Amino acid sequence: MRGPDVPAKALDARALAALAANPGCARRAVLDGAGVDKARLATALGAPSGFGQSQFALTRGNAFEARVKADGGAELLRLAHARLDPGAEPPAGAAVPDLTAHGPEGRTARTALALREATRAGGWTLLDHPMLALDVAGSPAFLEPDAVVVHPDGGWSVVEIKSFPMVDGSADPAKAGAAARQAAVYVLALEQVAARLEPAPRVHHRVLLVCPKDFSNLPAGCAVDVRKQRAVTARQLARLTRIEEIAGALPEGTCFAPDRPAEELTAAVEAVPATYAPECLSACELAFHCRDRARADGAVTRLGRPLRAELGGLATVGEVLAAARGEAGDPDDPAVAALRRAAALRAEALRAAGETAAPYARVVPQAGEAVPCR
Repeated sequence: MRGPDVPAKALDARALAALAANPGCARRAVLDGAGVDKARLATALGAPSGFGQSQFALTRGNAFEARVKADGGAELLRLAHARLDPGAEPPAGAAVPDLTAHGPEGRTARTALALREATRAGGWTLLDHPMLALDVAGSPAFLEPDAVVVHPDGGWSVVEIKSFPMVDGSADPAKAGAAARQAAVYVLALEQVAARLEPAPRVHHRVLLVCPKDFSNLPAGCAVDVRKQRAVTARQLARLTRIEEIAGALPEGTCFAPDRPAEELTAAVEAVPATYAPECLSACELAFHCRDRARADGAVTRLGRPLRAELGGLATVGEVLAAARGEAGDPDDPAVAALRRAAALRAEALRAAGETAAPYARVVPQAGEAVPCR
């Protein structure tokens, strides 16, 4: 589906988290499952994506992460102790095992071995950029969290390091939510590693989010509970096993290779239904293309998921306006009844406003005619 000579684009935690945030989008599920490079596809469709971080943001983030992990991760472990496990002994002289190996499979095996050894040894251990494997629709997706901390009691915790600020102890809700969804993917992958050990270590559902404090370069941390995000992600990953069913309904020969003509690519993409929402602009490379199509079709999803949920079976702006005017729709439908009630209230308010404004309407004078002041 991605083309005979096009290498597969590996899934990462950010992509899996975005997929879980929009579980109804069959288009993203098929493209991600087939390993299609959506950024190249969007460019070939004539709707290049602005999705992704700038080089300045990447450089700033790398510099901040290096500062957090300096001196053997002393500051990071101090935050983990204070925010996640204050009852444990202080992390003095924590171990930082070497996780280098050949290829993602080798790094995954080396990470699993380091986790097992750290769990048996006790004490604090910091795994810097471990490699985890998560089964996605029958194939492994290799994931690389910023860090994993092993507690003295043998528990495992995920650490997410972000470059957006934490002002007065609180981070931007949208960015913190995206970080929590990404961390939930790592928690799922860690649980698969833990399940192969006997006894299985505890994987904590409270992750450590580390950000710059206020507008400085000093690290601040907070514990984030990702149980909800983990449940949503696990449910969506279970649904990915049905990608074959979605692909089986596509026309024969459907291909998303970026070197195909734009008309052929457009037809291939449109053959897979999408569920666009404004949140896609910050999570999917095809968002601009899907937004243009949603606007052309008059889809109400482009106005946001909450509004779409309130409108029930009314899927387009035309259907909504027709129902409000009484030209279509079932009067017993709560959404239709609410729209008609809102239209009646609006008309009443406009009539009242017109009657109030009429005595004060500005009189346009004729040439040389005086205008009385009110």
